[in-house]
Amino acid sequence: MTKIGLLSDTHSYLPEAVFDHFKAVDEIWHGGDVGDISVLDRLAAFKPLRGVYGNIDGAAVRSRFPLDNLFFCEEVKVLMRHIGGYPGRYAPGVRDLIKKEKPRLFISGHSHILKIMYDEKLACLHMNPGACGKQGWHQVQTLVKFAIEGSNITDCQVIELGKKSSSAEGPQ
Repeated sequence: MTKIGLLSDTHSYLPEAVFDHFKAVDEIWHGGDVGDISVLDRLAAFKPLRGVYGNIDGAAVRSRFPLDNLFFCEEVKVLMRHIGGYPGRYAPGVRDLIKKEKPRLFISGHSHILKIMYDEKLACLHMNPGACGKQGWHQVQTLVKFAIEGSNITDCQVIELGKKSSSAEGPQ
């Protein structure tokens, strides 16, 4: 069993609570819009890290993460892309990419809207963990934890870190 901690849209801000919530995970996955490279450095020093770059990310993040990250976690084929949309409203080209690669799990970020839903037409689970950072229009900072055991995706948990105003730590 591989336990995953999923976050996105940190925008250069990484709440300390992430480390408490992800202490029992095996890997951390970042859905893009990392911001400052120090966010990746801190996460990678804590746990093995995978991810994709987002539309705000500069050369430093883009040199570490790809636009699309396609990999297997145990027996589950995973596809990550920051600007992905969601079932019924995928971003341009994403539906075709999912049809071509046939992942069982598609992860995106960008919208700052936590959304976990199954796409019956493409036989693919979609996860967007919402936004972990302070920048953006979202009201609550969120994370997701789940597990992959063989070909099964299980134990999905949504974590609310609190409202941006009450959970703000450090400089903007």
